[in-house]
Amino acid sequence: MSDELNLGLLCYIAYRAMESGVLEALEAAGYGDLTAAQGRIAARIGPAGSRVTELAEQAGVTKQTAGFLVDQLERSGYVERVPDPSDARARLVRFAPRGKAAVAVAHEAEVRIEATWSRHLGKRGTAQLRRALTELREITDPYRCRPVAPGRAGSGPPR
Repeated sequence: MSDELNLGLLCYIAYRAMESGVLEALEAAGYGDLTAAQGRIAARIGPAGSRVTELAEQAGVTKQTAGFLVDQLERSGYVERVPDPSDARARLVRFAPRGKAAVAVAHEAEVRIEATWSRHLGKRGTAQLRRALTELREITDPYRCRPVAPGRAGSGPPR
């Protein structure tokens, strides 16, 4: 048996480093009340808003869990629920001004972290990693065709 870590674990370690860095930046900017779980839901909010059922599906959690996290985000002023223009019975979750500001902070943190990784890997290594992970996304991400909010870690608060 090899001592090498499997690729999934290596990807997860890098993801958690990004998520932790984003959460630290958010805390430093005054958004310390955001949790990783809330961030993973918020990161999936599309530009025009998303339904809770979509957020739950994309985050791999139950509708109840997604709804609970959205309720927390709403109480903290990060998101708001608005009528869905395509279905009057449905509601969309979209970023409120405070949430948009947090997304901007998260995105800046992601850019800084990626720059650090790029300096370590070099331009060629970074391009190879991005290309390889993008290719893997094609076979592993059932939501690859759906838009996600800018700043996801995934971006936004951590994706």
